[in-house]
Amino acid sequence: MGAGLLPGPMSPEERVEALTHRLLADHPPAATDRARFLAAQYDAGLTWVHHPVGHGGIGVERDLQRRVFELLTSAGAPNLQVESRLAYSMGAPSVVAWGTAEQRERYLRAIATGERWCQLFSEPGAGSDLAAIDTRAVRENGGWRVTGQKVWTSMATSSQRGMLLARTDPAQPKHRGLTYFVLDLTAPGVEIRPLRQITGEAEFSEVYLTDVWIPDADRLGPVDAGWKVAMSTLMNERDMFGTKATESGPVELALALYRERAGDDPALRSRMARLWLRGHVLRLYAARAARRAGGAPGPESSVSKVGFAELNKAGYELCLDLLGDEALLYDTYEPSGGASRDPRRLFLRSRANSIEGGTTEIMRNILAERVLGLPAEPRVDKDLPYSSLRRG
Repeated sequence: MGAGLLPGPMSPEERVEALTHRLLADHPPAATDRARFLAAQYDAGLTWVHHPVGHGGIGVERDLQRRVFELLTSAGAPNLQVESRLAYSMGAPSVVAWGTAEQRERYLRAIATGERWCQLFSEPGAGSDLAAIDTRAVRENGGWRVTGQKVWTSMATSSQRGMLLARTDPAQPKHRGLTYFVLDLTAPGVEIRPLRQITGEAEFSEVYLTDVWIPDADRLGPVDAGWKVAMSTLMNERDMFGTKATESGPVELALALYRERAGDDPALRSRMARLWLRGHVLRLYAARAARRAGGAPGPESSVSKVGFAELNKAGYELCLDLLGDEALLYDTYEPSGGASRDPRRLFLRSRANSIEGGTTEIMRNILAERVLGLPAEPRVDKDLPYSSLRRG
């Protein structure tokens, strides 16, 4: 099944629609093995429509992927954007930007058929200041020997690979001397310890790396240029969170509770109206930022990321106020697998939205410097060797 079999000239939109309908006709989701369906979607160029032909795409506008997922979801097909979001939205774009031809073929097909990835960036002493990471990678026998600790790693327990940033040259300044790897999480020396959070879930983990050997074939991008590769990943991460700004979960839930419980309270009515307007404006901004960036993730997506975090917190705070005394009752701390729509659980979870994917403070710095053109904050350690910096 290929685009060349489609009749006559078509617009990109028509082409995407036709290819998606043909995929569903040839591989009905209800009667097709999941892995087989996902492989057929990749071969049809409908996994990432903006990717080059042969790498899961057909070279059209990024925004058209939304229509593909609408059609697939309505037909009951798998949705990697939801089921494997870190690999799909962060790993794959980094591979396309920095991978060799062999890496693109190997990693992209694996992601497209359901392989999950996690992000091994943050460390106990390097969160917002990511360049301060201390995990070391030393050359050894055609590969690298890695030792260190990562923390706040989302979905590590269900992932097969990790996007790993490690320090390969401590003599260079901290933003240099870093290298990016794609780590097999089943490798000897990898230990994953789930972290229980305030909701009762264990979405995050700490990951210990003890003399883990990584073949050089799993290095993504040049040696000591990992910061640039990591920025590709982080831009796509912010875009992924920004995309959530187009969803209206907290607004819809608050509106349902408002209609049920608010009565004639003018204060609650005013808060509900402000929340709805904030959600609508945020969706409009997200669309505008995407057009300004030409569909590719850029610093503009930081606004959507900040807006998503603030909207979620405000929305679920309103939900709890509408619940009244019931907001104090938390039925269970047993994991729900993320499926719970209990506003009390969502309120607690929303506390993390201003931290994960880059803190709100860091996002505002990015917007100030890279969008508004304001002077950068002073960095006294920018040009000093990492090995000479005080840490801990």
